[in-house]
Amino acid sequence: QVQLVESGGGLVQAGGSLRLSCAASGRTFSTYSMGWFRQAPGKEREFVAHISWSGISTYYADSVKGRFTIARDNAKNTVYLLMNSLKPEDTAVYYCAADSADRRWIVTIPDRYHYWGQGTQVNVSS
Repeated sequence: QVQLVESGGGLVQAGGSLRLSCAASGRTFSTYSMGWFRQAPGKEREFVAHISWSGISTYYADSVKGRFTIARDNAKNTVYLLMNSLKPEDTAVYYCAADSADRRWIVTIPDRYHYWGQGTQVNVSS
């Protein structure tokens, strides 16, 4: 089992940057691919980024490509989301999640993930 705790959210002006962290407990963290999702009020949970267990392979939603970077440090049991050039539409609660690797779903679908953090709020002002 993996427990996930996100941090690093806050209020930032448009054009600014934030770094989110997701700290994982459990010795199996390095075997999991990981994802970041976000959910704005009244909207469905939305895929943001995915990183393979090794960190070699990454994948991004079109809406964040070129602005966000996902990274991980398996020695620290932590996955990061570096967010640059933030826009008001990036405002949401951001969640990290551990990928179950269940091939019934592609990595952009929340049902594929079986451990979730509690989320961290990001607010981008215009």
